[in-house]
Amino acid sequence: MKPNTLIASLAIAASLGILGCDDYGNTGTTPTVPNTPPPSSTTTTPPPAKDADNTERNRNDANPTALDQGTSESDVRITADIRRAILEDTLMSVNAQNCKVITRNGVVTLRGPVASQAEKDAIEAKAKAVAGVTGVDNQLEVKAP
Repeated sequence: MKPNTLIASLAIAASLGILGCDDYGNTGTTPTVPNTPPPSSTTTTPPPAKDADNTERNRNDANPTALDQGTSESDVRITADIRRAILEDTLMSVNAQNCKVITRNGVVTLRGPVASQAEKDAIEAKAKAVAGVTGVDNQLEVKAP
């Protein structure tokens, strides 16, 4: 190969980035999109979003959470028995089967969405039927499926 041809080939190869390039074309620069204006120097901050969670509603004595579950053997057994009764009922919606069952000192709190008033009533009846339950606070909410 002639020296001028070799130099030209090396120059072309170097300009294409194929000599010594081990990052497969990543040049470290941000690609530009044709006909797109460059980003402005001022940044705009979107308005703060409303809290999507319901933490405030869930964190009070009137609305116990799973963290408020009693740890006594009786409370744990009551919760397990109610949960088993709900899951064995194949007519319950998925939401109903996933409702929160929280037992503390024999008092059961039921929380979460259910598909109908019938499901709400059925879950409450299942809770009241378990031995050791001294009261049921039914906070289940009827929601359209």
